[in-house]
Amino acid sequence: MKILDKYIIKQYLQVIFFSLLSFTLLFIIIDAMENLDRFIDQNVTTEMIVYYYLVFSPDMIKLMTPVAVLFGALFTTGKLAGSSELTAIRAGGVSLIRFMAPFVFTTIFITTISIFFSGYVVPLANKTKINIELTYLKKGNSFFGSNIFFQDSENRLVGISFFDKNSDQANKVNISYFDSDSPTKLLIRIDAVKMVYDSLKGQWTAFDGVTRSFEGETQKAVYFKKWVLKNLNFTPKDVLKKQQKPQELNLAELSDLIEATKKAGNDPTAVEIEYYSRFAFSATCIVVVLFGLPISTNKRRGNLASQIGLNILVTFLYLVFWKVSMAFGKNGAMNPVLTAWFANFLFLAAALFNLPRMRE
Repeated sequence: MKILDKYIIKQYLQVIFFSLLSFTLLFIIIDAMENLDRFIDQNVTTEMIVYYYLVFSPDMIKLMTPVAVLFGALFTTGKLAGSSELTAIRAGGVSLIRFMAPFVFTTIFITTISIFFSGYVVPLANKTKINIELTYLKKGNSFFGSNIFFQDSENRLVGISFFDKNSDQANKVNISYFDSDSPTKLLIRIDAVKMVYDSLKGQWTAFDGVTRSFEGETQKAVYFKKWVLKNLNFTPKDVLKKQQKPQELNLAELSDLIEATKKAGNDPTAVEIEYYSRFAFSATCIVVVLFGLPISTNKRRGNLASQIGLNILVTFLYLVFWKVSMAFGKNGAMNPVLTAWFANFLFLAAALFNLPRMRE
């Protein structure tokens, strides 16, 4: 049986590789055709265009991996059925579960790699990709590090006009303290020309500013040249993270952002959905194989057209349920973990229900 397993795994991996390569190249070509005029208008060099699509490809590979895995399983099975090899294997006493074993174990290995790839490699590539889009394609109307606003705690808001990451200096800063019992009631506002972070002491120092205290209809202003702010809950690294999009953050950074969002008293649902989706989307490979493979083996004869059709149908159904669950989750109607895993749970239940029927 080891020879049969090696044979199946080899065929399976070959189809996955070429499918993934074909799908990725297809999407790159489509995107290049759409953005070619923008590259020309911005006088982007050929080398930069090639580099852009080099860092563009990891995100496409992540998205196409479940599709390629499903297509690999269906096509391999269809090829075996078309050449009567599947009939010979089943006639030799190999059960459906045993036949599926090399597919499942190979897919588990691919899923493990996919979690690391989508959790760390893709965000790193996305950072470079987004930076190129901002610099050369002029996508986005704000400069990175400017006009930053965030909630530092339940009753404190921070605004920074411009942040210099090279010197850890925030320019034109305002910090507003609100009443915990009445969130719209402003108690204290600090305005400073600049604020510098001391990494050794782990604290911020504000320079050339004024502190205004509000009580009823009166206010008191105190001007200062230098003031150490010891109770702020963010660092320069946190400021930069708040400017990044979720797709630029790796799994560790997303986890830190969830904790920071909770400490600030904000709703971390959107970030939690992104975090759990990294694992759920990678696990999709296993689910779609368990769902589609028994159906494919039950066909008397397989051909390329039928496998492509089944592949498209399963992919479409999965995306529909995934989009629906995401909509419910982002509206707060569904738990973030359930939101990320809903489509997988649904297809896995269907696969487990259908598996005994396919064995008959």
